[in-house]
Amino acid sequence: MKSSVIPRLTIVVPCYNEEPVLPTSAPILRRILQRLMDHQQVTPDSKILFVDDGSQDRTWALITELRQQDACYTGLKFSRNYGQEAALMAGMQIAQPYADLIVTIDADLQDDPQLIFGMLEQAREGFDIVYGVRNDRSTDTWFKRTTAQGFYWFMGKLGVDLIPNHSDFRLMSQRAVTALMSCQESHPFIRGIIPQLGFPATKLYYKRQPRKAGVSKYPLRKMIRFALDGILSFSIAPIRAVLYAGLLICGGALLVLLWILIQHIRGAVVTGWSSIMASLWFLGGFQLVATSIIGEYVGRTFTEVKHRPRFIIQSDTYSSAFTPAQPVVPLARDHSSR
Repeated sequence: MKSSVIPRLTIVVPCYNEEPVLPTSAPILRRILQRLMDHQQVTPDSKILFVDDGSQDRTWALITELRQQDACYTGLKFSRNYGQEAALMAGMQIAQPYADLIVTIDADLQDDPQLIFGMLEQAREGFDIVYGVRNDRSTDTWFKRTTAQGFYWFMGKLGVDLIPNHSDFRLMSQRAVTALMSCQESHPFIRGIIPQLGFPATKLYYKRQPRKAGVSKYPLRKMIRFALDGILSFSIAPIRAVLYAGLLICGGALLVLLWILIQHIRGAVVTGWSSIMASLWFLGGFQLVATSIIGEYVGRTFTEVKHRPRFIIQSDTYSSAFTPAQPVVPLARDHSSR
């Protein structure tokens, strides 16, 4: 599946309150894109697409200024904050009709942007998906490293095909993005969906750099929500676990009841409120947890059936950069090579 034409590239960059980092990261991405253009690895009308996810600072103003300085910069602005997953989906959805290849990368550039050159090489070799995978998590805290490893291990046990230590730094072909856009979940877990698409994929490894400015957009609360999205979107194992735990507790209760009857026959019954109250609290807590887990699935079903939009775009300077006179030339692929 080797490409025989020069592809049009779009680099999608989700942004949320990135005023401190954009003045530094935008020129770096521009220089990389210019090198690719100079070596005729991408078309001269390739773009950088910033997606402003309802920022509260001057992020959109900076994107607008960049657009005025250089037509290579484009932007989408959400009507409010929808989250990084929505920003990624919006950027890919808007770019998909025009771009042969799409690279997604965070605005802080902790992911090594120089890896984009290698990603393009792999795309020319016929890979539809190229994952950027960290081979060193030394810049993360011990807590983040440990919880991330535990999350990947747990998801693997649930049978979910994830790429360990891969965030949202990847390259995708137009047909892979088209397939991704056919998934209509309100809260898509992109890292879990992409490996299920089935297109030829490969990995490139890099060392993540420390954040040079701004603050992390993934505090503990968002990390927990992200993990729950991954677990609840791909498995009903939590409900089954509740079933097994309930059966185990019922079995234990029967054994305790049998023991109490034996003690009563022997006349050795010791009355006390502590064991009764402990049992009541334990069973009551378990029931609340079980109900909450089931409620999560019911709530997500309720959200999905409403079919509300995943995001609302307030401004779009990307689509206007292309006209009907500039169609995308489909990539010619040699299917016999893979």
